[in-house]
Amino acid sequence: MTVKKIAHTPSAYAFPLLIKNLLRTPMIYSPEQEIIYRDKMRYNYLTLEKRIARLANMLEKLGVKQGDTVAVMDWDSHRYLECFFAVPMMGAVLHTVNIRLSPEQLIYTINHAEDDVILVNADFLPLLEAVKDQFETVKKIVLLTDGDKPDTTLNLDGEYEDLSEQAEDSYDFPDFDEDAMATTFYTTGTTGLPKGVYFSHRQLVLHTYALMSGLCGVYKSQFSMDSTDVYMPLTPMFHVHAWGVPYLCTMLGTKQVYPGKYEPEVLLKLIVGENVTFSHCVPTIIHMLVSSPAVKNFDLSKWKVIIGGSAMSKGLCKAGLDLGINLTAAYGMSETCPLLTVAEMKPHMLEWEEDKQIEIRCRTGRPVPNVLLEVVDPAGKAVPHDGKSTGEV
Repeated sequence: MTVKKIAHTPSAYAFPLLIKNLLRTPMIYSPEQEIIYRDKMRYNYLTLEKRIARLANMLEKLGVKQGDTVAVMDWDSHRYLECFFAVPMMGAVLHTVNIRLSPEQLIYTINHAEDDVILVNADFLPLLEAVKDQFETVKKIVLLTDGDKPDTTLNLDGEYEDLSEQAEDSYDFPDFDEDAMATTFYTTGTTGLPKGVYFSHRQLVLHTYALMSGLCGVYKSQFSMDSTDVYMPLTPMFHVHAWGVPYLCTMLGTKQVYPGKYEPEVLLKLIVGENVTFSHCVPTIIHMLVSSPAVKNFDLSKWKVIIGGSAMSKGLCKAGLDLGINLTAAYGMSETCPLLTVAEMKPHMLEWEEDKQIEIRCRTGRPVPNVLLEVVDPAGKAVPHDGKSTGEV
């Protein structure tokens, strides 16, 4: 038996699931909304669109073409956000480099990903200097800096802002196959050398919609976000695209705050000064913040934080709640882009006492829409959903 397909007229536009199409909505609904980098940079979405075009023109002038790989080594910044869009929108591949790798692992990932161009923050120049003689494919290196240009033994091909200012602020981003590779990064959660994970435009766009359905109030719970939130990532942007949330928040047109290097007092000042309402991080980051002596000087009662990467302890959850922080656990894997589940409470649970709620907040949670997930025993048979049986995802 064969399913019946809808025949497309020759004039019909086959709308591809491309990253460039995530930019359409905010340019209509919130073009004047702000994007902020520490106390260094502040601009609106209209400027973001122009800077994305400038970056594409800059990279093209450096020789980047479709299928090439552009690597980024930076703290969480407006520049990184621009790369999230410009590089894959050209048809090139964005390699978000893990800056915490050892020199041996770093050069392995650079060569394995076949990086053609590297955009590198001045803070990470020593990392590249140590492995530059082992480059196999790197042709150009561009400096990213917030201030003075440091001395280096690397042959630099320019500085990001200087090159951007020289580039045109419009670019005709083409249509192409939605299964085209958009990004890659390397995970170190296994033995041996880092393992490469690759994502297509289609995967990243569908994951953006999955985030929206899982986080944006589809189900009444203790956690919900929307376009009025102020977003600041506290998960490195090199790690699974900061869990894909910058793509969602850009599509929603939210105010976005990028903190650069994670420093407790700077983070707290940004949270309060920019009225940040939504972040995500691993437990160690939230522990660093709630343990900081400076935390007592700040009102964090409007801050919602998704915790992932490892399990959130009940004690940490309690400490966050005591400071007014709305903490909720989520779960995913690098290979799934990453979101799979969120520990959202059902409406009747919202009436429970805090200790009972904490048990739910710290759990893996339930699958978001369009995620098919089962926990199975060694024979591959699904285990009962009884809160006791264990198995593997």
